[in-house]
Amino acid sequence: MDVYEPREDSYLLQEFVREHAFGRVLDVGTGSGIQALTAAESVKVREVIAIDINETAIEELKQKVKLIKKVKPRQSDLFSEVEGQFDMIIFNPPYLPQDKVGNEIIEDPSLYGGKKGWEISERFFNEVSKHLVPGGKILFLFSTLTNKEKIEEIIENNLLIFERLGSKKLAFEELFVYLVEKGKILRNLEVNYVGDIKYFTHGKRGNIFTGMIDRNKFVKTHLPSKKDLMKVAIKVKRKESTAVERMENEAKWLRVLNKKGIGPKFLFSGENYVIYEFVEGEFILDWLKDKRKEQIEMVLMNILKQCFVMDELRVNKEEMHHPHKHIIVTNFGQVVFLDFERCTRIDKPKNVTQVVEFLSRINKELWEKGFEFKVKELRKLAKEYKKDLSKESFEKIVRYMFE
Repeated sequence: MDVYEPREDSYLLQEFVREHAFGRVLDVGTGSGIQALTAAESVKVREVIAIDINETAIEELKQKVKLIKKVKPRQSDLFSEVEGQFDMIIFNPPYLPQDKVGNEIIEDPSLYGGKKGWEISERFFNEVSKHLVPGGKILFLFSTLTNKEKIEEIIENNLLIFERLGSKKLAFEELFVYLVEKGKILRNLEVNYVGDIKYFTHGKRGNIFTGMIDRNKFVKTHLPSKKDLMKVAIKVKRKESTAVERMENEAKWLRVLNKKGIGPKFLFSGENYVIYEFVEGEFILDWLKDKRKEQIEMVLMNILKQCFVMDELRVNKEEMHHPHKHIIVTNFGQVVFLDFERCTRIDKPKNVTQVVEFLSRINKELWEKGFEFKVKELRKLAKEYKKDLSKESFEKIVRYMFE
């Protein structure tokens, strides 16, 4: 395997390594060792671990640094053989999209970053946080050929923030050097013992991440449990969202509704984020597909009862007329409502009536499962319930659907 020799990208990155390197440094994909050797020149750097998947590159670098005790070469596929944390991590990744000659793919790990060019960079950012001290920095180089928007999305999806330090235009591309570090939310989560944080999905107003909490460390302040680890969901406000204090609102209502057994178990929250226990299961419409009538009846009854409890509390959840992404059924048949960002207290909440409307719209699917209620009659009962929100009116809806 050939060793990547210094080129324009290497020299551009070297400028900023010379300026910013400090403390314990990790040079990922060291190649010729240009960045590791440059970092080692600084009096602010005490140690440099230089890694590369290419065994030849590591052997050649070992010869170069025989008299430089500060630099320690090591063969590693990204972080596979890396231990501990670093003050600075440097990465000049292979960033070109996969290329072909005819029908044959060109194999050169020093140049090609994956089918689209950014896959190796994504692997790097998915793993880098646990190897970076709280105030650590990352020097990262990439090209317009890698897809600048995708790289920035990957960085943000790992709760990292970035600053462009410099760039250089070449004939067919532009090079960028970013200074990347942990964002405020990520640092806050780590202080609260949340680890293994990974991007999961997103909604209109929030990005969802998963993480693991070490209960043994966390129990003193938050979680009275003896289990070692718990998977959590972390909802973070999307930067594109103009909604105000939605995460704070969700945290507020989860505290209230958890006392009634509604919603995922709230753990804690901070500025622009909320954390609750992760719920394993299926969204309601997916769950319905292969279930028997008896199972479905119990779940629908549970959904209606939770909605009635919220109505009694004069709490309006919103979006219950389109709850296909807001209701999860666990493997044990438990019903968990999600997303309380828009929850409000009003005199005439619509939780039951909105769910009745949802059930009316999936009437065909429910008929195929053996339910025989008529939409017209169900909507009539919902209209009566809407007038007084009474238990008697609610029970009429339940009896009509399930007896």
